[in-house]
Amino acid sequence: MELKVTRWKRYGHDRLYANLPDGTAVGWADVETGDITVLVAEYRDDVIAVLTDHLRNNPEPVPPKQTPRTPRTPAAEAPPLLPPLTAADDLSANRPGESLLDKSGPGLIKRVVLQLLRRPAEWDSWRKGLAGEQRVGAELHRLERHGWRVLHSIPLADKVDVDHLLIGPGGVFSINTKHHRKRAVWVGDDFVKVDHGKPAPYARKSRAEAKRVARVLERFCGLPVPVEPVLVFVGVTDLKVVATQLSVRVYREREVAALAPLSGVLTAERVEQVYGVARHRQAWMGA
Repeated sequence: MELKVTRWKRYGHDRLYANLPDGTAVGWADVETGDITVLVAEYRDDVIAVLTDHLRNNPEPVPPKQTPRTPRTPAAEAPPLLPPLTAADDLSANRPGESLLDKSGPGLIKRVVLQLLRRPAEWDSWRKGLAGEQRVGAELHRLERHGWRVLHSIPLADKVDVDHLLIGPGGVFSINTKHHRKRAVWVGDDFVKVDHGKPAPYARKSRAEAKRVARVLERFCGLPVPVEPVLVFVGVTDLKVVATQLSVRVYREREVAALAPLSGVLTAERVEQVYGVARHRQAWMGA
């Protein structure tokens, strides 16, 4: 198995990662100490061989000698510590669509009038969004028996949130739910069209959201945490994805089960580490 070695320097760490051709990390070495950590036992021998060879043939440049009186410059700061988790900050208690549950819609009489006049109301959009997130949330919770962790309605800055965050052996997935009942959906490289309507930047926004999530998790974990964006469409009659669209995973709500067998990205210990950061509300402040 040919492994690719990449270097990662952040938060005071300097590491060499051994990756599969698809980018999955299977082991890493600490450049300063030479210690090697194998993440996937199946590739143990290959990881040790490629990282040992890289450390031996690519030594770090020796810094200029310093007099005994010159103090050694400290390494970059370690990852910041989160305060002890309290019930108020524990996002694992969030229900699917939590951010929409507290929104107050129009009164009964006004809703009836709007329906009779066939006028769209903001409440209709909230209601559809809530129903979609609840349906997708139910599907995601089925994955928990396969070692996955699920969080809902993670608050970000600018009064937006991540609909769902899935963390497990196959990695981390930032999931955006779109409810388009009885509509046909076309997904391009950056935009989505519903019933051949005006293009909406769903795919582009999903990628940006995944990057925001990755920055938060890497900051507090002190390790690279790749996050994949996912778009899940609820209630659609037809879903077409262009062949070139490979940066965002696209599913119908019942198809998210395809994520269950994915593995080889995070160990069980790493899953719990990432989940412990992700469930803490204060980690997301200002994200």
